[in-house]
Amino acid sequence: MKVGFIGVGTMGAHMVTNLQKNGFDLVVNDVNQQAASRFITAGAVWAPTPKQVAEQSDVVFSSLPGPPEVEAVAMGENGLIEGLKPGAAYFDLSTSSPTLIRKIAAEYEKRGIYALDAPVSGGPSGAASGQMAIWVGGDRKIFDKHKHVLDGFSDAAFYVGPVGAGAVAKLVHNCMGYITTAGLAEVFTMGVKAGVEPLAIWEAVRQGALGRRGVFERLIDQFLVNKYDPPAFALRLAHKDMTLATNLGREMKVPMRIANLALEEMTEALNRGWGARDSRSMMLLQQERSGVEIQVDPARIKAVLDAEKAKKG
Repeated sequence: MKVGFIGVGTMGAHMVTNLQKNGFDLVVNDVNQQAASRFITAGAVWAPTPKQVAEQSDVVFSSLPGPPEVEAVAMGENGLIEGLKPGAAYFDLSTSSPTLIRKIAAEYEKRGIYALDAPVSGGPSGAASGQMAIWVGGDRKIFDKHKHVLDGFSDAAFYVGPVGAGAVAKLVHNCMGYITTAGLAEVFTMGVKAGVEPLAIWEAVRQGALGRRGVFERLIDQFLVNKYDPPAFALRLAHKDMTLATNLGREMKVPMRIANLALEEMTEALNRGWGARDSRSMMLLQQERSGVEIQVDPARIKAVLDAEKAKKG
């Protein structure tokens, strides 16, 4: 199998390195040919255009800055669409738009070729070590057919759903990360201005409930199963805690925009009469506003966790 790879920048270079280490036969392209020189020296074939990559490949991957570059590579002049053979597949590893990959997939389908979104998560260090998630949206059979290639540069290639689903998962992940980053900046500046040394705060909070459990792990007890009674921690008590925290921010003259937004959500939930429900019941407000109802069978969640546990040994 001939594997094409377009974009050998910060992330792509590490992925190509791992593919070569694992014995894959590569055709490479980048806007900067010099960036690909070491891979060419190691045996990869250089192709001047995405079209020429496609003409020589059974499956093509791209790792690009964003939607404009993805569209140009996939659909533009001398793009992949002009060179891919019927039955060939294209996986876009970039963080890009679900709408765009669905548009590309629809055009490719007319020609008997496949487009899948496959954004990665792990950063440069994860790309280098191969300890990196890949979230794939598209035809399940094509994912299964090419999973051994994905496994050549990742230890966690996961099929999410139809085309676009991988991109959605990546945006959920990244958006949560930046919200958390902004929130951490807010609460740590409050703590430091209130007189506590930064390292001492960090050491302390790492041992608390949030520090010991990942952000997304906290969704399984109430939110995913839609079970807020009886409470693990009552909303009225959580509201009291947030009121104390935002009051401290005001005393210290520290802006607490994110915390006050969260407090407003909690106040609205209290006004619904949910004070004795779990503190996470405020999450129901956003479901209501969005016209979304979330309820997952606990047995399905258990099956996922059991499978992960078995994989870790």
